[in-house]
Amino acid sequence: MRIALKRGICCVVFAVLLAAITAAAQADPLPSWNDGKTKSAIVEFVQKVTDKSSPQFVPAAERIATFDNDGTLWPEHPMYTQLAFALDRIKALAPQHPEWKTKQPFKAVLDNDLKALAAGGEKGMVELVMASHAGMSTAEFEKIVTDWFKTAKHPRFKRRYTELAYQPMLELLAYLRANGFKTFIVSGGGIEFMRPMTEKVYGIPPEQVVGSAIKTKYEIRNGKPVLMRLPKIDFIDDKAGKPVGINTFIGRRPIAAFGNSGGDREMLEWTGAGSGARLMMLVFHDDAKREYAYGPANGLPDTKFGTFPQSLMDEAKQKGWAVISMKKDWKVIFPLKK
Repeated sequence: MRIALKRGICCVVFAVLLAAITAAAQADPLPSWNDGKTKSAIVEFVQKVTDKSSPQFVPAAERIATFDNDGTLWPEHPMYTQLAFALDRIKALAPQHPEWKTKQPFKAVLDNDLKALAAGGEKGMVELVMASHAGMSTAEFEKIVTDWFKTAKHPRFKRRYTELAYQPMLELLAYLRANGFKTFIVSGGGIEFMRPMTEKVYGIPPEQVVGSAIKTKYEIRNGKPVLMRLPKIDFIDDKAGKPVGINTFIGRRPIAAFGNSGGDREMLEWTGAGSGARLMMLVFHDDAKREYAYGPANGLPDTKFGTFPQSLMDEAKQKGWAVISMKKDWKVIFPLKK
C-alpha cells in the first residue's frame, strides 16, 4: 500500500515537473536569445499582428517575412558559401581546361592566391560563376550542389555548411511559422544553389526562395525535355533588386524583413514603407570569438563580404530598425553538434 502510494506521489511530482518544463518551453519560443530589447521587439510584434483584438492585427495571408541568407541565416566569412563552391568546381574542372593555368581569375583559384582573386573584383567573380555553374541542365546542377553540401566543410568551424545555420534564427523561423507567417529567403545568392538545401536546413521549401539567376533554355535532349543553364546573367537579387524580386516572385510586401548588410538596405526600406505594424532587423557581426566581427560599423576594414557600413547603422537608428548583436543578443551561435 505504502509502496503504491509512494509510486503514485512520484508519478504526480514527475507529471507536475514535466508540465512545468513544457510550460516554460512554450513560454519562451526563442530560448537561444538573451532577454532584452531585441527579443522583446520580436515577441511583441508577433503578438500584436496575430491578436484579432489588436488594431494592428494582420491576416495570416499577409504575414510575409523575408530573410537574407548569407550572414543572416548562416556565415558568410571568410567568403560566401557559394563562392567556396565555385572555387571547388573550378579546381575539379581544371584538368579539362589547361588554359586556366595562365588565365586570370582561374590561375588565382588554382594557385590559392586569394589576394589576386580579390583583385579581379566583381568581373572576375562573375567569370568564375559562369564557368562553374553553367553548361549543364538544372537537374545536373542540383545533383552537383547536393553532393557538394554532403561533404564540404567550413574552413574554420570544420563542420558542414548545412550544420552552421544560426540557432537563434532557426528558432525565429519556427516561431514565425507557428504564428501563421510564411517565411521566404530573398538573397543575392544563386537561387538554384540555395534551393537544394533550404527546406532541410531552414524549413523553407524551394518555391519560397528568391535569388539571383542565370538564364535557362528549354531543350529536347535524347528525346527528353531539359532546362539548360546558360552562361548569361538573368537576374541579380541584391540591393535594389531585392524589392523587385519580392514583387515579382512573392507578390506581397513583407511585414517583417531580416538582413545583415548594405545589400539588404532596400529590402528593409521597402518593407518599412508599408502600412501597419512592421519589423525590420539587421544581424550585426560583432562576435569574433564565437563567429566573426567585421565591417566599417565595427570600426574594422571593409571585407567585401557582408559589408555593414556606418551609414546603415545610422539609418537603422533613424528608422527604428532593430540591430541584432550576435555578441549580446544570442546565447549560442550554432546548433549543438549531433
